[in-house]
Amino acid sequence: MSTTEPDALLGPADIRELAAALGVRPTKQRGQNFVIDANTVRRIVRTAEVRPDDVVVEVGPGLGSLTLALLEAADRVVAVEIDDVLAGALPATVTARMPERADRFTLVHSDAMQVRELPGPPPTALVANLPYNVAVPVLLTMLDRFPTIERTLVMVQAEVADRLAARPGNKVYGVPSVKANWYTDVKRAGSIGRKVFWPAPNVDSGLVSLVRRAEPVATTATKAEVFAVVDAAFAQRRKTLRAALSGWAGSAPAAEAALVAAGISPQARGEALTVEEFAAIAENKPAGNEPAGDLPAADEPAGSAE
Repeated sequence: MSTTEPDALLGPADIRELAAALGVRPTKQRGQNFVIDANTVRRIVRTAEVRPDDVVVEVGPGLGSLTLALLEAADRVVAVEIDDVLAGALPATVTARMPERADRFTLVHSDAMQVRELPGPPPTALVANLPYNVAVPVLLTMLDRFPTIERTLVMVQAEVADRLAARPGNKVYGVPSVKANWYTDVKRAGSIGRKVFWPAPNVDSGLVSLVRRAEPVATTATKAEVFAVVDAAFAQRRKTLRAALSGWAGSAPAAEAALVAAGISPQARGEALTVEEFAAIAENKPAGNEPAGDLPAADEPAGSAE
C-alpha cells in the first residue's frame, strides 16, 4: 500500500481549478457530479474493502477524486472514461499528484457499455461513482462481462440504491433488484449527502455493496431465459404473473401451467419472487416459445431502473 501524503487527494479548490483549466462544466447529459471531499472518497475505499492486491476498475473517474484514493489502497486501477477532455487530462493528474503510483494506473478511453476487455491483470473489484442516468445498465454490464470482479461498491442515486438492494415484497423491488441478485449478494452500504459533490445534485446518493455469489444460481435455464421472465413480469408489475407472463408463455393458460410446474401461484406478482423462483419459471417455459438468444447485458432494456 502506498504511503502518499494527504494532500495528494483532490479538495474543492483543486477540483474547481482543474475544471477551469480544462474548460469543463459538469453536464446533466452525462450525469456528472464530481466528488470534492477527500474524506468521502477515502470512506468509499474503506467501505469497498479495497486490498493491496486488488486490481480495481473504476467507471466514470471524472477529474480523479476517487481514482487517487483507490491508487492509495489498490495494486492497480483501470479507469474507464467516455469524456474526451476528462480522459485526456486524468493521466497527467495522477502523475502530478501521485507520481510513485502512476505506473499502477491505466486509462481506457471508452464508453463502459462498449468495453469487452480491459488491459492488464483481470479486475478483482469495481468501485465507482456511477452517473445517475446509466448506473444500472453499466453495473449489470460490468458484472456480466467481467466475472473476475468479486466485490463491487457503487455510489448511485439513493432511489437506485434502494431498488438495487431491495428484497422480495418491498415496493421498490424490481428488475434491477433481481438482475443484480443473479450475479451478486446485494446490500445497502451507506448514504452520501449532497454537499460532497460539485455541482450539488438535487438528490441524495447511496452506496451499494455487491459481492459475487460463491455459487451461481442453480438452474438449467440461461441468463437470457431468466431475464426474459423478469422483464415480462415487471413490464406489467400490477398484474398477476398468470396475466403478466401470458405473452412470454404464449397464452395465459400456458403461463399458468409454467407457474404451477415451478411451484409458484399464478396469482402471485413479480415483486414477491426471488431470482431463484424466476429461474424455476424459466425452466418450465412451454415448448415452442424459446427466446431469440442470449443477448449481452448491454442489450437489455434500460428500463432496468424499474
